[in-house]
Amino acid sequence: MSDVSQILSQIESGDPKAAEQLLPLVYDELRRLAAGRLAQEKPGQTLQATALVHDAYIRLVDGEQTQRWDSRGHFFAAAAEAMRRILVENARRKQSLKQGGDCSRLELEFDIAAFAEAKHDLLAIDEALEELQQVDPEKATLVKLRFFAGLSETEAAAEMQISRATASRYWTYAKAWLFNRLREREISEKSQNP
Repeated sequence: MSDVSQILSQIESGDPKAAEQLLPLVYDELRRLAAGRLAQEKPGQTLQATALVHDAYIRLVDGEQTQRWDSRGHFFAAAAEAMRRILVENARRKQSLKQGGDCSRLELEFDIAAFAEAKHDLLAIDEALEELQQVDPEKATLVKLRFFAGLSETEAAAEMQISRATASRYWTYAKAWLFNRLREREISEKSQNP
């Protein structure tokens, strides 16, 4: 059992000192994931990678409810999900009326081939991703690992314990599915606001 898995097991059993031992072991990797994801954000992002890592880590290990992780991969998937939620909450806060949320929105071009690299409306992507989660949770997990955690296809496949070829097929399907959802949303918004 790896050090990370052993410490996760100790955290699960209620050892209060185990959480302190975990952060130094996973910090560099979490920081790399956070930095990669923040690099994909629109210019003007005020959240820093260090703050994102710390907020996500607090949500994972300092909660009142004991978390259960089956493996190191499960922990990093949970970290990716926590980072996604923090970024979405931050985007919603910025979009509120108090923050100028009623300003007109610029339409962004969506190129399916550049999905992972493009800087899209995070809230629209999150809503489409929630729909995909209901339809196909495994493909949604892959998108979260690739798009929000910044993992490569090979890294995401390893974390999900699937082959790289399967990850490639899932990624192609998920991009097309999300592209269609975002396109439908764009058309719907245009028809409602001519």
